[in-house]
Amino acid sequence: MDNRAIGMFDSGIGGITVLKEVKNLLPNEEIIYLGDTKRFPYGSKSKDTIIEISRQCIKFLISKNVKLIIIACGTATSQSLETLKEEFNIPIIGIIEPTVRYIKESVKNERERIGVIATSGTIRSGQWEKKIKEEVKNAQIINEEAPLLATMAEQGWISNKVAEYTIKEYMKCFKNIDKLVLGCTHYPLFEELIREELKNNTEIINTGTKVAEFIKKYIKDMNIQNDESNKEYKIYLTDLDNNFNEIAERLLDDNLKTKIEKAEI
Repeated sequence: MDNRAIGMFDSGIGGITVLKEVKNLLPNEEIIYLGDTKRFPYGSKSKDTIIEISRQCIKFLISKNVKLIIIACGTATSQSLETLKEEFNIPIIGIIEPTVRYIKESVKNERERIGVIATSGTIRSGQWEKKIKEEVKNAQIINEEAPLLATMAEQGWISNKVAEYTIKEYMKCFKNIDKLVLGCTHYPLFEELIREELKNNTEIINTGTKVAEFIKKYIKDMNIQNDESNKEYKIYLTDLDNNFNEIAERLLDDNLKTKIEKAEI
């Protein structure tokens, strides 16, 4: 047993979609969340910059004595995970591996059409396509950069007319696909609009759900579950002057007034 917290970080509000799923599936686990709101967005930054930013976030979470770290960000997972796993002696889990494992187990045929929507940096890295094809060799991958969505999510523009028009445009290439991976943790905030636009039997994959399922099995296998009843979580932000609180409170159905502190990184 291990009663230390689970750490996770993202560039902003997106990772809260992962925190929500982990919290729901693992109610005894304490969670420490770092939102790097000062340096949002990550999607347009270089790989070297993403690696350095992620390194700093991981060091901050290690200073809080966490037992494992979730990179709750598609861009940081795709561009920094492999490098940082070699640098740090702590389990670091991104959003790609758990999701690809699920895809491998759930495909109905080897030629499934799988869509991936993510930030520009994530799509440029090619990591989603590479990892999916390692497990489902003949899968047809359709990639789409959606650089506007993360910024819109941070502004709370998730259900207005601008969001509707933007989703409509981004969904044009995803007609008649079998699965759609929401490759940025901000994108589940638009899931309802995406479902309405696709209007078919496409399976929409929320990476936060798959990460939570993976973590539940992982901590059990490693015997590092929290053996106390502890539903607490703490949120640190690198910049407090943003729309984070309002959106996060709606997602978590909780008053975050006493749960948010400034992180000096």
